[in-house]
Amino acid sequence: MLISVRLSFVVLLSAVGTATIERVQYDHYKYHPLTEITSWMEQMVKDHPDVVTVVKYGKTYESRDISLLKIGLNTGKEKKAIWMDCGIHAREWIAPAFCQYFVREILQTYKTDAKMEEMMKNVDFYVTPVLNIDGYIYTWENETTRLWRKNRSPGPEDCACYGTDLNRNFDASWGTIGVSFNCCSKFYPGSKAMSELEIKAVTNFVGSRKDSFLCFLSIHSYGQMLLIPYGHPNYTAPNYDELMMVGQGATEAMWKVHQTNYTVGTPPDVLYPISGSATDWARMQGIPLTYTFELRDNGRYRFELPEDQIQPTCEEAYRGVLYIVTYTHDKTFNGAVANTAVTLSGILLAAGVTGATLR
Repeated sequence: MLISVRLSFVVLLSAVGTATIERVQYDHYKYHPLTEITSWMEQMVKDHPDVVTVVKYGKTYESRDISLLKIGLNTGKEKKAIWMDCGIHAREWIAPAFCQYFVREILQTYKTDAKMEEMMKNVDFYVTPVLNIDGYIYTWENETTRLWRKNRSPGPEDCACYGTDLNRNFDASWGTIGVSFNCCSKFYPGSKAMSELEIKAVTNFVGSRKDSFLCFLSIHSYGQMLLIPYGHPNYTAPNYDELMMVGQGATEAMWKVHQTNYTVGTPPDVLYPISGSATDWARMQGIPLTYTFELRDNGRYRFELPEDQIQPTCEEAYRGVLYIVTYTHDKTFNGAVANTAVTLSGILLAAGVTGATLR
């Protein structure tokens, strides 16, 4: 009887310990302040030291580090790369939530899925969970700051307002359309192209490695769209047809998860004309596949998407990203673009999913 009691006590302690671990486990279906996201990034390195490193690649206006997670298997060779940034607009909280979800998924998948392992050997993923760090922190201050969009740099000397729209500050037809030079406007593009430290950090990092990058993804909300270059209506990407084809495949993959409709096209065609965006800049650098994801929803909750929609949003967006990433990989390493749809179909089924030129 004594042995039985002891065994029962051990089992109980084990159950309590397991429950405790589950309680403290990072919740990917909640929004997190920057301090928690930073701790999570550090934990990813501790949990996966063979494939994950933190890279600090710049400073914000308020002197905070801009960091990314570099994820990939060390082969001892120079590798190709895929870029993903989230949270360039401070109020779009679902974007950083997706970056964290994406990292979790690829780290959980590569040890059991041969295709993901192959991609991790051939490419490194560079994922910035929060690019507009100062602005993101500001949105957590109180209800009056929750919908802040820009960064927190001061305006010109004659302006009392703060902030530049970072996704209008890239050197890509800068300041020509879809902006306002009223420094209090949410679409203020800055005093000049690349005026903001956050954008200098991205362009210096990616630009110095632009021949390595195969794909550039920028995650936003809202509107359920997949935007391709260019934002200016006078220009067309040289691989427009390819961008549309792959984009359509990605939106179909997303629809199969929760039957959520996403629209593919250039900003002038499906949203509104813009200039100075990240993905336009990346395409002009010669990175062939560049996309802006506008995640849920269609306007009911706008930038304040409820937490109960984080999981379905991330699940469907992950399938779209996976489609683009797999296409990119196979085109580069297998010369098997024609077989990409078959490969992707296999991945999705294994995951339980049904249903004037400017360079």
